[in-house]
Amino acid sequence: MIDLHHVATPNGHKVSIALEEMGLPYRVIPYNLMKGEHFTPEFRRINPNNKLPAIVDHDPADGKGPFAVFETGAILIYLAEKSGKLLPTDFRRRGLALQWLIWQMAGLGPMHGQAHHFIRYAPEGQVYGIERYSKEARRLLDVLEYRLNEAEYLAEEYSIADIACWPWVRATRMIDIDIADYPAVQKWWLKINERPAILAGTGSKDHATPASYGQKRAQLTPEQWSNLFGERMLAASKGNPS
Repeated sequence: MIDLHHVATPNGHKVSIALEEMGLPYRVIPYNLMKGEHFTPEFRRINPNNKLPAIVDHDPADGKGPFAVFETGAILIYLAEKSGKLLPTDFRRRGLALQWLIWQMAGLGPMHGQAHHFIRYAPEGQVYGIERYSKEARRLLDVLEYRLNEAEYLAEEYSIADIACWPWVRATRMIDIDIADYPAVQKWWLKINERPAILAGTGSKDHATPASYGQKRAQLTPEQWSNLFGERMLAASKGNPS
């Protein structure tokens, strides 16, 4: 059994989709970031970075007791190796899958995340931040478009690389980007959207995105801001998020 410490964000959905695709048994342990539920000492022992998602595998390969994994790229590789699924065995395709997974972790996710921050959360008037990260978000979609004009999937076969990118492409609607502007990306996205694991990993009661996370311009209280972006998040890194 795997415990999925979960919040229904694009990063959280990477892992829930992968678990569904791989058929691994898991249970969801939900967190409310707005309330600061990610600041407990128990969760910090699972993820010292105090961010979601993370997993705890109660049946790891070495048989030495529960094993925690944080960072979604590491989680996806771990689950692929555990299940023997969605990480190609062919030398070149495996290399492609890992490259595009790291591209998502280093580029698509962080840069789109910054676009979400400035467009949806930051105080009004953040013109430079909005322009900077909106342009970078579109540039990265151009990169994805280029690749998907070459191949049906990022590693030529469906893999953890596609799973990592898919939820972030879905979220572009919240930052004023229409994926219809990227025909190859749209075709890829729609094809993956038809997979049963997508519905199970994003649309069930345990995985559905809360309405508050879907607001175009979120109005955060000072406490919520502190829990997501402010002093309490900073204090957590020192082990004192009080």
